[in-house]
Amino acid sequence: MFWKTKTTKSHAKNTLATATLFVFALMLCLPAMSKDLPTPPHITPPPGTHEGDDVDQPIEFPHNKHVKENKINCMYCHTYARRSKVAGIPPTSKCMGCHKIIATDKERIQKLTQYWEKKLSPKWKKVTDVPDFVHFSHEKHLREFVFNADYPVKKVAEVCGVCHGDVGSMTVAKKKRPLNMGFCRRCHEANEGPGDCWKCHK
Repeated sequence: MFWKTKTTKSHAKNTLATATLFVFALMLCLPAMSKDLPTPPHITPPPGTHEGDDVDQPIEFPHNKHVKENKINCMYCHTYARRSKVAGIPPTSKCMGCHKIIATDKERIQKLTQYWEKKLSPKWKKVTDVPDFVHFSHEKHLREFVFNADYPVKKVAEVCGVCHGDVGSMTVAKKKRPLNMGFCRRCHEANEGPGDCWKCHK
């Protein structure tokens, strides 16, 4: 009986130790398992999620391969974002700068090369849009949350992710935030943005 009790206590100790290790390991893994990027400490993101439609693109562009695997900065491709209202789509010449020699055997790249040889651009479709009466400037938001805030440019995806979600975990981008008036107002209120109607409605 004594031996049996001792074994049970020992077994309980081992089980507790294993469970503690498992919970600790799980806590370490949670950020990696999350579908969202880390939130920059100087931004209070507004609540709100959205599951947008799948948008059929002329070429299924793998954001995950470019952003997560190859660590390409958002602003390298969306080069207008830091200086214009719109983020912009990269010209085919930028894509071909790499893909004349990289992954030329892939079906997507062969399709891209056909556009290039015909001097055409793929007709990309918008995934994220706001109505014409809403004035949104990427340049102003990047200036506020990246450049004026001295936030590392290499972490710009975390700032973009507040409105766009974790695009680096997607293939074709998908709308992940509502981006309606309530969402934008809550963001302005939480981050001391302007409350004047004419700032957004022109």
